[in-house]
Amino acid sequence: MKIDRVHHVAYRCMDAKETVLWYHQMLKMDFVLAIAEDQVPSTREPDPYMHVFLDAGHGNVLAFFELPTKPPMGRDPNTPEWVQHIAFRVKDRAELLEFRDHLHANGVEVLGVTDHGAFHSIYFFDPNGHRVELACPDPEEESMIRRLDAVKWDMLEEWSKTKRAPKHASFLHEREFKQ
Repeated sequence: MKIDRVHHVAYRCMDAKETVLWYHQMLKMDFVLAIAEDQVPSTREPDPYMHVFLDAGHGNVLAFFELPTKPPMGRDPNTPEWVQHIAFRVKDRAELLEFRDHLHANGVEVLGVTDHGAFHSIYFFDPNGHRVELACPDPEEESMIRRLDAVKWDMLEEWSKTKRAPKHASFLHEREFKQ
């Protein structure tokens, strides 16, 4: 028995229409489905909602709920904003830079390109305050992933004992930073 794949990932949004239009314009995602109910199917709680679904490529679906009767959205004040995010893969660095320029041209503040060793990323926020990451593979991605795979259990074990960053993967940041 094993999970086949992610069916969808759901987040809350402030305005379903604005969210669909933003993801379509900024990230070129297609709007694939909307479900609206006055009662939550799983709990039978009377609560109107709009549930929208966007095509994130290759069978991946990003969904949002607009909940007009609930208090305004918030975030965990004890978790840094860089921790919780939605990350999408793009084909290569050229496409990553094209997205960065497209986002900038449309008034979206973008952080990066950040070199993580095995991949490179840009970061920005959607209109709901969710942090979004676009990542592309590094030319040496396969080699880096093999090296990371070889040390993952040792790293996890050391972390669980010390709560300090193990140095097993320091090779990720040994090369010169590329912007």
